[in-house]
Amino acid sequence: MSYQTIEVRPLTPTLGAEVSGVDLSAPLSDQQFQEIHDGLMAHQVIFFRDQDITLEQHKDFGRRFGPLHIHPSAPGPAGHPEILRIHADENSKQVAGHRWHSDVSCDPEPPMGSILHIHTVPSIGGDTLFASSNAAYEALSAPMKKFLGDLSARHDGGPNYNRRAQINGKPGDKQYPYADHPVIRTHPVTGKKGIYVSPVFTQYICDLPEDESRSILDFLYAHNRKEQFVCRFTWKKDSIAFWDNRAVQHLAMWDYFPRVRSGYRVTVAGDKPF
Repeated sequence: MSYQTIEVRPLTPTLGAEVSGVDLSAPLSDQQFQEIHDGLMAHQVIFFRDQDITLEQHKDFGRRFGPLHIHPSAPGPAGHPEILRIHADENSKQVAGHRWHSDVSCDPEPPMGSILHIHTVPSIGGDTLFASSNAAYEALSAPMKKFLGDLSARHDGGPNYNRRAQINGKPGDKQYPYADHPVIRTHPVTGKKGIYVSPVFTQYICDLPEDESRSILDFLYAHNRKEQFVCRFTWKKDSIAFWDNRAVQHLAMWDYFPRVRSGYRVTVAGDKPF
């Protein structure tokens, strides 16, 4: 793919690319926007370095890709409901995203993409891993693709968000969104198929007995995170990661306790999986 206004350096043959030559604190030209969009579609997750942006600039960048999503569990900073604070320090009992998942897949219309800006990094640790759901699907056998293609799974935010609340000493009895989504999702832009189940939100495969559902989900979880489908990103101050929730899953390593890791995430609204 040819780019005129940015530089794109792939990180692995499967997914991930570092983008340079653009200042995200300034409004994007139409061509810059289109090339960043095309880079995201091609590489599924893209990374930017040395981007010192405000919360408003962060939101402005996200809005170029669509309306912003408001998280059902974590309120944003005052005046910024679209912002999700990502923070861990010596007092943290848990961190966001420490298990494989696609963001808020429990929503009937899950987020299209997430844009995370980390402004404070630990001296060591705190990497994020990304796995290509598209590549994982392509590696399945033809009979398995056919079998999974007719299945749907229940995604529910309650078990995850209520458990997190209880760990923090808060009531864990709120109602959260839930939805049934296809086990194999078709990307609305690229047309590629990908595995769309994860340990955080997926509860069971619909219309299957519990033991069959659990066995298939366990297989898919293990398959999706195989090394050949994964890239690993090491954060530096003012790095940004922008991932396509329709094409990848991710996991945030919590190997830096009691060090501080802090930043903000903007999430772009999506549509109903098919």
